[in-house]
Amino acid sequence: MNTCRIVFVGVGCLIAGSVAAGSLAVSEDTDRIMIENESVPVLTYHKAEVLPPEGESELYRRNGFIHPLHAPNGDVVTGIHAPDHVHHMGLWHAWVKSQWKGKEFDSWNLLLGVGTVRFVEVLERDSSGGTVGFTVRQQHVALANSERKETVVLDEVLEIAVSAFDDANIVDYVITQTNVSDAALEFPAYRYGGGIAFRGPETWGEPNDSYFTSAGFDRTEGHATRGDWVAMHGPTEQGHATVVIMGHPTNHDAPQHVRIWPKGKVFFNYVPAQEFDWAIAPGETITLRYRVVVASERLHESDIAPHWQRYRQTD
Repeated sequence: MNTCRIVFVGVGCLIAGSVAAGSLAVSEDTDRIMIENESVPVLTYHKAEVLPPEGESELYRRNGFIHPLHAPNGDVVTGIHAPDHVHHMGLWHAWVKSQWKGKEFDSWNLLLGVGTVRFVEVLERDSSGGTVGFTVRQQHVALANSERKETVVLDEVLEIAVSAFDDANIVDYVITQTNVSDAALEFPAYRYGGGIAFRGPETWGEPNDSYFTSAGFDRTEGHATRGDWVAMHGPTEQGHATVVIMGHPTNHDAPQHVRIWPKGKVFFNYVPAQEFDWAIAPGETITLRYRVVVASERLHESDIAPHWQRYRQTD
């Protein structure tokens, strides 16, 4: 890996009774942006395209996602290129089953060849306000199958801010999208797509309580319900970890519906247009805000509640 060009160091602000812990640093090389806490990795964002597994279509090439995401003890809590869903990319987002100029626009199901998401440039690396992080520009691109022509439909700013505490790593994940095309991007109501998505490691799966939501549902009954947050947990190399994903109250259609798999491996998605149609008009800008809480242990509702109370009060 190349020597890093710029490094910022800082510590997080207090979150609901947690104690700021360690020293965070953000660094960058040609291919990636990395955040560490006292040399323990927190996350990696990919600027360069990551190639698909051997034997899979080149259409699965993608950048602009986070993997691996780590628990505070360094254990990995995301997976990519799962055998059952090669297009799942750790911690990411994309639109699915959308319509643009009367044609399907899908930057989620990459094998269709009609759309993708790509990294464009780093806008900022930051250590102000007690956090470290970065801001990148991305594009959601429509592809014409026959001629492979590209049209940028959404110009996007993705902001990542990280704080570290004695009980968890906190990742704020903010998506701002502007329709820079001359036609509306329409989202017919569909069961998944749009908001933050998470794929757990291959070791994460059954039992039913591997998921639980703020509304009290497990994986068997949680899909298509609304939730302020959803927690997922599973085994890791050093024991156990929990990933909690929260949706901000200001988000479109909040608290948003969730996509939860009722059985099998662990996948999650906040869906802004699961029940109702939505659209981004030409020139319109939308913002979606999420927070990811990662702990090196199994969390319970009483552990999560203070984090949620803090987050819901942020502007």
